[in-house]
Amino acid sequence: MANNPLNLDEVGEWSGIWWLPDDPGQPIPGVLRYSPDDGLVLSLIGAFEDRIMSTPSPGLTVFHEGSRNWDVIHGAAEQREISLLGCFPKGGKRTIGARVKSPDKQTVVAMTALVGAHVSGEDDAVFSAAEIAVEDLGFWAASSVFEGFLGVPDGKIDGTGSISVKPVQTRSVLVDGTEFRLQHQHTLPFFDQRKGGTVGRMRDTAFVRVVPAVPFSLGGAREAASLVQDLISLATHRAAGVIWLRLEVAGTEPALLPDGRPAPRRRANVLYSPTALGRGNAKAVDYHRVFFTCESLPFEEVVPRWYEARGRLQAATSMILGLRYAPARYVENNLLTAVGAAEVLHRGLRIDEKPFPRSEFKAMRDAMLEQVPERHRERFKGVIRNDPTLRDRLYALAARPDQDAIALLMPDVDRWAERTTRARNDLTHEGKTPNHRIEELIAVVEVTTAVVILNLLHELGLPAERQSEIVREHPQLRATASAAREWLVSPDAVS
Repeated sequence: MANNPLNLDEVGEWSGIWWLPDDPGQPIPGVLRYSPDDGLVLSLIGAFEDRIMSTPSPGLTVFHEGSRNWDVIHGAAEQREISLLGCFPKGGKRTIGARVKSPDKQTVVAMTALVGAHVSGEDDAVFSAAEIAVEDLGFWAASSVFEGFLGVPDGKIDGTGSISVKPVQTRSVLVDGTEFRLQHQHTLPFFDQRKGGTVGRMRDTAFVRVVPAVPFSLGGAREAASLVQDLISLATHRAAGVIWLRLEVAGTEPALLPDGRPAPRRRANVLYSPTALGRGNAKAVDYHRVFFTCESLPFEEVVPRWYEARGRLQAATSMILGLRYAPARYVENNLLTAVGAAEVLHRGLRIDEKPFPRSEFKAMRDAMLEQVPERHRERFKGVIRNDPTLRDRLYALAARPDQDAIALLMPDVDRWAERTTRARNDLTHEGKTPNHRIEELIAVVEVTTAVVILNLLHELGLPAERQSEIVREHPQLRATASAAREWLVSPDAVS
C-alpha cells in the first residue's frame, strides 16, 4: 500500500524525472534504485554537468581534475516528490564526437533519499513528526493488539480457538517540549490460499512517534531515531537496527475529503544507512537476554530518564553501545573502549572527589615544581593534576549500582580495579600487555562493560532486585561472572 512505510531491508525502484534545484527547467529522465547492499543509485538518461570548468578568457574553457558533487537533487517519480541528499557522480558515458548522436548516460550515488517531499537540505526544518520502527521494539513495548484463546474444556484441548485484535492504548510522555508516543499499527486479516493449505495472518507493528514543539529537520529526525535505537539496544543488550523511518510534512495536517473522511497525512519515507540495519522479519530477541521492558520500566518513566541520561552521558553511552553495534575483533580495542567508557561515565556522573583539598594540593604542587628546572615547569605543571586515578574511578563506579548485583558479578572488586588499571596503563604506555593472559584481558573487558551497563541501568531507575536478577539470569552476564571468579580473584583470596 502507498501509505505503508518503506523498510530499509527491502529493495525499491522509482522511475521519473530528476533536476537540480537551481535549474528546474532542465529535467532528466532516470530510475532510482535502492537496496540495502548497494544503497541509493540513480541511473540517468542524460547527465548533469559534473565537470569542474573555468573560463579564464572568452572562448577558452579549462576542465579541471575531479568532479562536481551535488548537495540536493529533486525528482518526481511514481506520483511522489523525491529528494536525494549527498549526491556524487559514479561513472557515465558521454556522446561527444560520436557518429550517431544519442543521450548521455550518468550514474549518481546518493547518501539519503526522502520519498514524499522536496527539501533544500538536511537542515531544512519542514517536518512536524517522525515515526521510528526499531528491531525488538514490539517485544520491549510489552504490549500487543493480539490475544489468543484455546478451547480447553475439562482441561483438554479440543481444537477450537481464536485470535482477537484489540487496539492498544497509545502511551505518551512529554520531554523537554517533545512528545514521545508508543503506538501500534496492524494490518487487516489476510488469508493466503496455497495449494497445500491456507495461511491466515495479520501483522502488529510497534513504533515510536516523536512530535517536537516546532518543526524539525531530517537531521533532527535522524537524531530522534538514534535516541530510540540506542534505548532499545541498551534494553536488549544487542545492536538494534532501524527497520523504517517515516516523517510527517509540516503544514499537511489532515483535511477532509469530499465525502467527509479525513485525508491521509502527507508523509515522507527516509532511505539511508543507519548505524545498524533492521531486519523486520528476523526472529525476535530471546526474553532471557533482555535487561528490561516497559513492563519493568514504564514507557512514561524510562523515556525522560533516558533522554536526560543520554544527553549527559553521550560519550560513555556511545562507546559502550559501540561494542554492541560494531564489536571489535581484537581484545586490545575492546579494552580501551570499555575502560574509556568507564572513565568518561565517571566524569559525566559528576561524582569526582578531589584526592586532596584545593589549598593542600596547591602547596604540594608548588613544592614539587620548585625542584624542576624553570624551563620545564610549564610542562610539569600541566601533568600534576588533582584528579582521581583510574582505580579511584573504577571503585566509585562499582559502588553505585545494587551491591548484591556487583557481588554476583565479581567477588573481588579490588582485584578487578587493580588488573584493569594495570592492563590499560600497560597498553597505553608500553603498547602491549605482557602481564595479562588473553583470558584475563577478556574478563577485564567484560566485567568493566557490565559495570558501565549496570550504572546506566541504575541511572534509569531499574530496581535493585532486577539488577541482581539480570546478573544471575542473563546468559552473557552469567558467563562474565564466571570469568571474573576464574581470572579476577586475588591469589591470597584463593588460597
